[in-house]
Amino acid sequence: MAMTVKEIRKLTGLSQSDFGKFYNIPLPTIKKWETKTDSPNYRECPVYVNQLLEKAVRIDFLHEN
Repeated sequence: MAMTVKEIRKLTGLSQSDFGKFYNIPLPTIKKWETKTDSPNYRECPVYVNQLLEKAVRIDFLHEN
């Protein structure tokens, strides 16, 4: 099963704000990806972005290939 953006971010130990700065993702976007609600503001992270973030975090923070 794919990891959520929140799970991916937690691997880094970074706050939402710092994670956004590190990967150049606006903080409101991260908040929308991490907060699953029925709100019209909720937006799911696209699958390809989720996969790229997971791979980037594994390389940048966990030193996996």
